[in-house]
Amino acid sequence: MESMKRLSDHLATRVKELTRLREGGTKLIGYAPGGYMPEELVYACGAVPVGLIRGGDPEPVGESAAYVPRFMDTFCRAQIGYRMLGEEPLYQMLDLLIVPVTDHNIKTIADCFNFFAHDDVFRFGVPHQKDEHAFEYYLAGLHALREKLEGFTGNKIDDAHLREAITLCNRMRELLKEISLLRKSEQPPLAGYEFVKLNHASFIADKAVLIDALESVLQELKEKPPSGAYGPRVLLTGSTLAMGDYKVLEMTEAAGAYIVIEEFAEGMRHYWENVQPDGDLMEALADRYFRRRQPPAWFRPSRERLDYLIELARDFNVDGIIWYQLLYRSSYDIQSFYFEKMVKEQLGIPMLKVQSDYDVSEKGPLRTRIETFIEIMKAGRRG
Repeated sequence: MESMKRLSDHLATRVKELTRLREGGTKLIGYAPGGYMPEELVYACGAVPVGLIRGGDPEPVGESAAYVPRFMDTFCRAQIGYRMLGEEPLYQMLDLLIVPVTDHNIKTIADCFNFFAHDDVFRFGVPHQKDEHAFEYYLAGLHALREKLEGFTGNKIDDAHLREAITLCNRMRELLKEISLLRKSEQPPLAGYEFVKLNHASFIADKAVLIDALESVLQELKEKPPSGAYGPRVLLTGSTLAMGDYKVLEMTEAAGAYIVIEEFAEGMRHYWENVQPDGDLMEALADRYFRRRQPPAWFRPSRERLDYLIELARDFNVDGIIWYQLLYRSSYDIQSFYFEKMVKEQLGIPMLKVQSDYDVSEKGPLRTRIETFIEIMKAGRRG
């Protein structure tokens, strides 16, 4: 599609564009992507947010061994490795890193960037349960973040600029959701791999360019005639799906299945909910990013996320579920055990659990397991 190519060309020159912006005095604000950092606050103070979402490469994971123990989450070790290797431009040009501290894995990113690379890092806490006390704690963290951004950039965040930023980000999320929902059809008009790349682009691309591209993509997909075989439909879920970590997507779709919906804690943007810009705008942000955000596996209790995944599986009429998680993310390891039983009892479809440490030696066995799983789904369809 022409619109996809335009977006790809924009991403290819984005680092140069960000370099020019930074040289002109614009602050680049990086953040760890777990769904708890409102980009709206960054835009409202005249800065540019950049999500740290690279992954899939073994070299940064190996490099991280000089800074952290091996038994940390693979994605978090990779973030540390990218920063220390100095080969990924976006990781070297940030003026400030914001880290919503969700668990010890994400906290380690903040600690290493701060201690070893001497980067300016701002942390704020994310509670592990949903109640009014937790909501107030998270909201207090957003107010502290607002004060930090205002002091760091020298720009006041007023309601007019914040409302403008909310409108911008809401439109982006609406378009991602509309495009994603098109995959409910029997013959999805785009592959899961293509949608995930659009989602990942939203962490880095200029929002105006991105929104224009998404509007064009949506229109092109609506006009696209149905094509392709009626392959098995897959829900892909787990802990983290990073930009560049596409092996499961590629192997699944190469074997004849469709990934029609994804749900991950890190590395993917959550686009189902928008900010409701009524009343106090800071409370509206906290409502969307905390109260109405589907919780990750480390939340207490964890049933909300599992019920949500069951609902997604039904809504998108999937034939099977692939649970893809990274090594040493124990909360997801435990949750997958309970979830597989729920899938069997409530949906009656198969589930495949696979793990990765971004090691190149994984690909052969992983491909075999995925291809076998897809044959099981095909047999279930015929049955």
